[in-house]
Amino acid sequence: MNEAYIVCSKCGGVNRLPPARSALAGKCGKCGARLFSGHPEDVDADILERQIARSTVPVLVDVWAPWCGPCRMMAPAFEAAARELEPRLRLVKLNSDVEQSAAARLGIRGIPTMILFHGGREIARTSGAMTDAQIVQWARGRLPAASA
Repeated sequence: MNEAYIVCSKCGGVNRLPPARSALAGKCGKCGARLFSGHPEDVDADILERQIARSTVPVLVDVWAPWCGPCRMMAPAFEAAARELEPRLRLVKLNSDVEQSAAARLGIRGIPTMILFHGGREIARTSGAMTDAQIVQWARGRLPAASA
């Protein structure tokens, strides 16, 4: 297995993780935050772009807004899915009200929308609230075999 590159969701620092090192124990070399906490961070457009472009692990993005009832209902399920899917996937949240230009670039037409990225490109998208089991099943079912 090759080295992994993990982008810190707090500061955007790119961290090289040797294969012998546990990703769950990894900390950011820039800010010291844990690389995987089982909690999806709310990221800004710059960190999201860096996650997509520089991470070697797939990135699952939940695009949401605070006024959206289904988004608020799905938030605990997305967090539970993060505890199950990390460190195989990075789960992050993008507030479409705060990051309107990023949401527009992603072509968001309705929320909640989840987008799965791997290798710097979008590989799957779905809209609508899901349970944690549905999120996990959906994400795993769309990953390349080597990443699942």
